[in-house]
Amino acid sequence: MSAYKDNDLRIQGIKKMIRVVPDFPKPGIMFQDITTLLLDAGAFKDTVDMFVERYKDRNISVVAGIEARGFIFGPPIALAIGAKFVPLRKPGKLPGKLMSEKYVLEYGNDCLQMHIGAVEPDDRALVVDNLVATGGTLCAAINLLERAGAQVVECACVIELPDLKGREKLKGKPLYVLVESH
Repeated sequence: MSAYKDNDLRIQGIKKMIRVVPDFPKPGIMFQDITTLLLDAGAFKDTVDMFVERYKDRNISVVAGIEARGFIFGPPIALAIGAKFVPLRKPGKLPGKLMSEKYVLEYGNDCLQMHIGAVEPDDRALVVDNLVATGGTLCAAINLLERAGAQVVECACVIELPDLKGREKLKGKPLYVLVESH
């Protein structure tokens, strides 16, 4: 499911505010820069509002944001729907006892970590990030949350790069995105 298919007028404003930077961070990558979206209060609010509208009545108990851009969108969504926010971070960023999940990126390997006990068995989780490309990061987040006993209800991203087929790797989990980029 994707908002851009719903003909919501806010989508064009959001899409217009995302800057594409060629060859960043390396040649051949068309970087989808959301910092320009964040500079426009209206487009930023529309982005958060569209997610809140979708999830406010879905009985979500935890919003899990993926470092770092999931930290931008996740907390306001969590606050608005009455859920807790759980950061999924890169190694070396969280103190205490942690769970880890390794994964493969488009251009390397990485790992996500979460505090043990941050997610309770039977929590209904929403995974939030800015972008889905190959799906590796979202899959790692799903695995981490499910290992802790949560039910991942859906993944939500501002941008999807459908040519990289990340949606197909999400183990059947629904993915909701606002805009596509090719």
